[in-house]
Amino acid sequence: MNPTAAKPTVFLWNCPDYDVELVRTRVRESMDALGLKPSGRTLCKPNLVSAGPLFQNAYTRPEVMEGVLKALKDRDAGMTELTVGERCGITIPTRYVFEHSGFDAMLARVPGVKRSLFEEEVQVEIPLSHKGRLRDAIFTPEPVAKADFFVNVPKFKAHPWTTVTFSMKNYIGIQDDRHRLIDHDHRLNEKVADLQYVIQPKLIVIDGIIAGEGRMLTPIPRKLQLLVVGNNQPAIDAVCCHIIGVDPSTVEHIRLPAQRGFGPLELSQIDLKGDLSLADAQARAKGFKVGLVRVEKYFEGTRILAYAGPPPEMEQTDYCWGGCPGAIEEAIEILRLFDENLEAKLERKGRLHVVFGAYTGDIPAQDGDHVVFIGDCAQWRGFLFGERVEVESAYQPRETKDPHKAKHDDIFEKLASVSAKVAANRSATHLRLKGCPVSVSEQVLALSALTGAKNPIFDKTEIVNFNKAYLAWRGAMLKRKLTGKPYQRPGAAQRGDGKPEV
Repeated sequence: MNPTAAKPTVFLWNCPDYDVELVRTRVRESMDALGLKPSGRTLCKPNLVSAGPLFQNAYTRPEVMEGVLKALKDRDAGMTELTVGERCGITIPTRYVFEHSGFDAMLARVPGVKRSLFEEEVQVEIPLSHKGRLRDAIFTPEPVAKADFFVNVPKFKAHPWTTVTFSMKNYIGIQDDRHRLIDHDHRLNEKVADLQYVIQPKLIVIDGIIAGEGRMLTPIPRKLQLLVVGNNQPAIDAVCCHIIGVDPSTVEHIRLPAQRGFGPLELSQIDLKGDLSLADAQARAKGFKVGLVRVEKYFEGTRILAYAGPPPEMEQTDYCWGGCPGAIEEAIEILRLFDENLEAKLERKGRLHVVFGAYTGDIPAQDGDHVVFIGDCAQWRGFLFGERVEVESAYQPRETKDPHKAKHDDIFEKLASVSAKVAANRSATHLRLKGCPVSVSEQVLALSALTGAKNPIFDKTEIVNFNKAYLAWRGAMLKRKLTGKPYQRPGAAQRGDGKPEV
């Protein structure tokens, strides 16, 4: 299926530590074997979802990207530009994450490499025509739409919404915030599958040297000492699944692109190479903890009680794996890392009851407890603290959400809004947080206000740097508006003809 090989190839390389020259050598050897020579506009996309002291194992390490960039230069066949581009986690300026991940310092060491902050780029509309699509078009930053040689450089991690995040799930970062949040719900796996039609990578390099278990923002570090290189996304994701003992056909965002012709999942159809056998890689990953734990189970035995009913579209699923429930799992782990006294504060503040979807059971809240309904689709009828309560669904059907009119979320506007809601509802029976989804950052803000936990936004060691990045982002967006260059440019697609580029 791949133009450079009889069948897709995946290399498993032993990589004991973050050695730039070893990564460079292994990637170059892989490119040599695959006959890959970068030319034209070459774009590398890491996973920089977040960075800093709380997120040390969440992102592609700069040493891996430096090795990739040097290997690309070694194999240069006429690159007109070489760029590293990304959109980090929602509402956080990507500028901030480039600095705190060490990527800015790394780029300063590799001459001639540009940086692209995807939320600050012109957004290009890509038409879709394949069967089963969620929408007829999808937006992506101009550098992605125009790339001639695309390189995907993800992190080997578990994920609370999609079980794992390897190569294909990394595509969630090829959209800016306003478009990324659209369909980031119980149809998230289908959204990830649709994003595959934007562009396919010529080269994939997965950082599994220190992998991440359990979660994606605050993962548990697992030393796999592994670099995975390939030229086909379903194939490389399938091999990574087999390494951790997961059947790739059970992971929807991996299965769907394979069914649509992007590549195989069967090991018999994948050429495995490298200096490490699959069995050896599996031995290193034995017992690897994946994501996809229902929110009720996740908080079992804690002061947080979760209740989840089905999302609006019953024909799809009985649980919203791609939205608010997974976000609160990440939000609580961030607060636990940031505030060592969180559990004690929860003890003093009373239990926290969080409700998602169309829940129909009881909520046994007692005096001193807090009850929060999270997400547009939350609905419930019953009694809280002796009062009759009716929470109606605010869910808007998918077809009513126009991507052309989507707006950016601002972290400080969210902070003000959430703080006002919490203050206004201190004497009420419950708090309602609307959104589809309610993002991790918004839930962090709400939970810190409710529990008295330290707010990461007000971290005195980072507030100056964060505000500097925030103001630079706002300035860049204002400059784009004043210069008249459209932020969206419908109809300027380079790809998106509904044909897998494999």
